[in-house]
Amino acid sequence: MNKSCLFCRIVRGEIPSQKVFENNELLAFEDISPQAPIHIIIIPKKHITSLSGAETKDSALLGRLQLVISEIAEKLSGKNSSYRVVNNCGKEAGQSVFHLHYHLLAGRSFGWPPG
Repeated sequence: MNKSCLFCRIVRGEIPSQKVFENNELLAFEDISPQAPIHIIIIPKKHITSLSGAETKDSALLGRLQLVISEIAEKLSGKNSSYRVVNNCGKEAGQSVFHLHYHLLAGRSFGWPPG
């Protein structure tokens, strides 16, 4: 873990969060500035700076992360509901916390292109 990383500090319990899921590898919590009625941040507890920083050895973890996103979406917005998953990779793409994370957004209609 990274001592100064915001999400690592949340994992360690130094910063409170509204958890919606946690296991030994992953944590999901409500976004503090929601952009939809449902806006959840899902992170690996392992510090990986971005999707570009992931390595082959992280493949199983990344797969489990994707499945957990789907489980959380179903739990919070219902089976067969629509949702969007966003991953910003790099500063120009809008990444502001350099710890791999996904945004799960649901509960409203979304336009395209997204940004």
